[in-house]
Amino acid sequence: MEAQQLKLEAYINEYLKLWDFYGVIQVTQKGEVLFENAYGYASIEFGIKNEIDSCFSIASLSKQFTAFAIMLLYDKKVLDIDKPAQLYLPAEMQIDESITVHHLLSHTSGLFNFTNFNNDFFAGYNRTDYSRNEFFQRYINKKPTIDAGTEYDYNNSNYNLLAWIIENVSGEKYEDFLRNHIFLPLHLMSSNVDDGCKPIKNRSSNYVKDFDTTIKSPYYNEKYSIGAGAIVSNCNDLYKWYTCLRDRKLLSEKVYSRFFGVNKNNYCYGLEHQRVYGTDKYSHGGDHLGISTYMQNFFDEDLCIIILSNNEAINQYRLGNAISDIMHHVEVDVPVIHKEIPLNESQLKKYCGTYLIDKIEIEFINGKLYFTRFSGNLHIEIYPVGEGRFVRKYFDQVHPYSIVENENGELSFFGYVKSNM
Repeated sequence: MEAQQLKLEAYINEYLKLWDFYGVIQVTQKGEVLFENAYGYASIEFGIKNEIDSCFSIASLSKQFTAFAIMLLYDKKVLDIDKPAQLYLPAEMQIDESITVHHLLSHTSGLFNFTNFNNDFFAGYNRTDYSRNEFFQRYINKKPTIDAGTEYDYNNSNYNLLAWIIENVSGEKYEDFLRNHIFLPLHLMSSNVDDGCKPIKNRSSNYVKDFDTTIKSPYYNEKYSIGAGAIVSNCNDLYKWYTCLRDRKLLSEKVYSRFFGVNKNNYCYGLEHQRVYGTDKYSHGGDHLGISTYMQNFFDEDLCIIILSNNEAINQYRLGNAISDIMHHVEVDVPVIHKEIPLNESQLKKYCGTYLIDKIEIEFINGKLYFTRFSGNLHIEIYPVGEGRFVRKYFDQVHPYSIVENENGELSFFGYVKSNM
């Protein structure tokens, strides 16, 4: 075990020499903490460093809590997950009757997915005052794009709806239900649901890069993340949560078998399943502005790996999977940064232009290329690593962006053709 710990420490130290990571990493096996450390700032403004008990937005790690809350109600026979979800939604929020609660939990509802560049939700609508019904009518109450149960499509709408089901059938606000039925029974005293307004003790602020400067993450109204995100927690609480799932607390064994049942695309309910190293891994990540999170659970080996970050420097999946490789005696490569391929000014400038107005633009500024977001308010430096292939300067990007030429000689980025205007 000591040799493993040394390898773990050596790899993490080498990896973090490359990236300006803010956050915490904790690796625990059989109740023994094998590695834990905190890095960077919780608040640049006040000069406060992150500590191991700092609280972080956990983004889509929240989905497993929403799914678990639904299963608590299922266990108590308050709802049936195999029946139409509309039976449990408020009267003014009806969806196609073919969509069951199970379809929402497993991301197989076929509902329209509004989290794309074309829609004006991100950096637009999600900065406005929250109205549940208007949000539902504008972004979720649309004709399903595919038949329920036929395909996996990861969609936050599914978990927004599950949160509203929890509220409707329990008579409690989503955050109160989680507190009363999950957080308090498990003594998760540092976990909370962020509504964008309440002060949360020991909360780390989220940061991103603009040009080469660290800035506060662009504003978004966290109320729109209900059910799909918005939970704030820390390593201590998340490890207690891990032990709840490991020891099968709060739910009956029958309901646990459904909770961990594998559906399309290896998705359970709020967790992903992989069979690796000859054992079962249940995991989930979270990505949002200024947030990178990843948690891996190996219940048979009693191994829990937690990565929480309040900036966007690391690729939490690459780092997390390297940690689990080391813990399973798999050799890992020394971490490296993508090598830049030198291009001259005219070669770089050919990629510049507007691919989607106010959302996807590439600019040439002071000899460098920038992927410009949020109506020109956020500048993400990118550099070439191959023909038409680019990566972000300050982020561990495993898969480079592709800017490719179509048969008409037009350049496209994220599938959008560069405008000639």
